[in-house]
Amino acid sequence: MHALVIVSALLLVALLAVPAVAQDADALRRELEQMRRSFETMKEQYQKSIDGLSDRLKRLESTPAPTAVAPAPPTIQAAQAPPPAGGLGSSPMSPMDLIRPREPFSLYGQRGSGQLLFDMGVAGDFVGAFAPYNVQKSGAGTFGSQTNRFFPREVELSLFGQVDPFARAEVRIEASQSAPGPDTGVSLAEANLTLLTLPYGFQAKLGQMRNRYGLTNPIHEHDLPFVDRPNVLRNFFGDDGLVEKGVEVTWVPDFLPFYLEALAGVFNGDNETAFGYGRINQPLVTGRLRTFFELSDTSAIQIGISGANGQTADRLSSTILGYDVKYKYRPEGWLHPLLTLSSEGLYSIRRVEDLVTVTTLVDTNGDGIPDTPVTTQVGKKSTRRAFGWYLNSELQPWRRWAVGARYDASQFPTQPGFEWAIEPYVTFFPSEFLRFRLAYKNTERDRTQISPFNQNNATARAVNEVFFQATFILGAHPAHPF
Repeated sequence: MHALVIVSALLLVALLAVPAVAQDADALRRELEQMRRSFETMKEQYQKSIDGLSDRLKRLESTPAPTAVAPAPPTIQAAQAPPPAGGLGSSPMSPMDLIRPREPFSLYGQRGSGQLLFDMGVAGDFVGAFAPYNVQKSGAGTFGSQTNRFFPREVELSLFGQVDPFARAEVRIEASQSAPGPDTGVSLAEANLTLLTLPYGFQAKLGQMRNRYGLTNPIHEHDLPFVDRPNVLRNFFGDDGLVEKGVEVTWVPDFLPFYLEALAGVFNGDNETAFGYGRINQPLVTGRLRTFFELSDTSAIQIGISGANGQTADRLSSTILGYDVKYKYRPEGWLHPLLTLSSEGLYSIRRVEDLVTVTTLVDTNGDGIPDTPVTTQVGKKSTRRAFGWYLNSELQPWRRWAVGARYDASQFPTQPGFEWAIEPYVTFFPSEFLRFRLAYKNTERDRTQISPFNQNNATARAVNEVFFQATFILGAHPAHPF
């Protein structure tokens, strides 16, 4: 009887244990499958990481090692005068080292596959100019025939970046409207190549460019700190400024205790207002010296002098000398300057040929006695000197608002006459990429018969204008020095 009870108990325990064992086996099977899937996922992730590191290693091995670049001098803003690339340093160099290019930095290796090796951006600048009807008729306004119109002054497509470790390039295509009507012209504003690593710290810029003459000429319209270009620049260089084709060489010596940039250029001389001969065998030659001083932790000043010499279309000499000064004050902790002061002046020395009326007596009856007056016009060469300058002051007490005023005073390089103007303005920045500006300009001239301000049998000795400007930026936009 006892044996029967024991056997029955063992059978009952076995029957109860069979489902439990089966249940544990299923749980283990599911856990094993989950671990297998986790292992496969981890294996794929590690393989991707290994492939990525291998690609980076291949790119680094195929790119020459970068050479250290001398840092820029202390500045108020991040956008500051560029330091020299590929300086000599203190160690002796062989003649072969001097002619071998030196790489300033690696070529965008960090961008990865599928990324452009250059930047692109679009800037749009629209202006509305309003004035009385006599100003519109005579063409005496700042924007000439575009008076009492709202027009696209400049819509610019910019492409810029590294060509290789030794050079960079930029191309700017510009659309603008210079006369009333529905048509908008498209032109090549700039296209140039900069060689970054020439020996002794030199750099060379070749192609079509806005000449780095003075303070304002290198700046495109949408980046100007005021609505229009100062009168002296328009009178001496024309509405478009000094834009030439040629080469500029820049040198920043690294042995001086202060920053100094020296620049020399050779160009065709196509600018019709100031030069106009347009031949490289009789070139336009330019030069510029620029320096920068940090006056304190909150203020700095930039000083420059410039010069240009070329020939006019009549093969007469034309020389323009200039100075420029720019001062900025930024209180400690501010992200923008509170006060900006700038001034620029140009002095023109130009040979001109004026038509002079000459009256002489001529013998017309053959008696040997001159008795008949005859009037003729002959060209008489002379040297004409003219000077012009401007002073601009801008106060930005708030991040989004700025107020300023500009005073202009200028003679005319090819004819008698003088004009002065005062232009207060207010600027609103909704963001870093959008700007609106409103300005009033009063211009006074000492005479009315000044070309080209006396068109259509109308004159305007005193001109009052109101400007509205809207500017936007899409994409990349390079910073401007100081």
